[in-house]
Amino acid sequence: MKFAVITENDVSPWDDKTGQLYHFPKRYAKLLPSGTKVIYYKGKLKQAKFADQRLTKEPHYFAVAEIGTVKPDPESKKGDLYADIVNYRPFDEAILAKKDGDYLEDIPESKRSNYWRDGVREITIAVYYRILGQVPVPDNMTYGFEEDDTQSSYTASMEGEQSYRTVSTYERDPKLRAQAIEFHGRVCKACGFDFGSFYGSYAEGFIEVHHIEPLSMRGGPIEIDPRKDLVPLCSNCHSVVHRKRDQALSIEQLKEMISQSA
Repeated sequence: MKFAVITENDVSPWDDKTGQLYHFPKRYAKLLPSGTKVIYYKGKLKQAKFADQRLTKEPHYFAVAEIGTVKPDPESKKGDLYADIVNYRPFDEAILAKKDGDYLEDIPESKRSNYWRDGVREITIAVYYRILGQVPVPDNMTYGFEEDDTQSSYTASMEGEQSYRTVSTYERDPKLRAQAIEFHGRVCKACGFDFGSFYGSYAEGFIEVHHIEPLSMRGGPIEIDPRKDLVPLCSNCHSVVHRKRDQALSIEQLKEMISQSA
């Protein structure tokens, strides 16, 4: 799976249609195959007349999407391409290119002087989630926080009769989960699945939150840092992580499994 930042300028010779079509030169073809997850970017405002068409005058990210079908530009003699844009979701607020004085994108030393000239920039999955993690979470958003709460169980039953189960559960602070989503975003940390993009407004904002180290292995109450100890996972990835009761996969192991099966 590939990840990239695509630039949309206020003034451009390219025939872009925000959220629908992206027009680009063939030198970026390898960076934007179908299925690439992209984040839209705008540079600094240069002409005041475009101010009301932007979220801010500063360099910023303003939407997330995916590359659909890629096809040749029939009018181009240079091999330019068009990419259909799918699952486009604009941000309510601008995500500035810098946070606390540092760029959200990792800039290679070899490109430090001209990095921002590239209209399409390949990024790592870590940078992708770093940017999406800055997207504010609405106060009235409802999330799913499902997790296997069972430490151990004992069932006594007879065939055809009602069964009874005794379980151990662990208390969780919903504020920590909300903070984790505010920091990490609402996209699955392992596979990139976004409930809102796939199911629409009904599932907008739904995500499960995973304790990197299960509470059942902690041995008692312990302080939880939502940035380091909690991550958002989709239902499928969360289930796979906890598939075996006596162990939990790490996020890195899960990503490796996904990468190998892709």
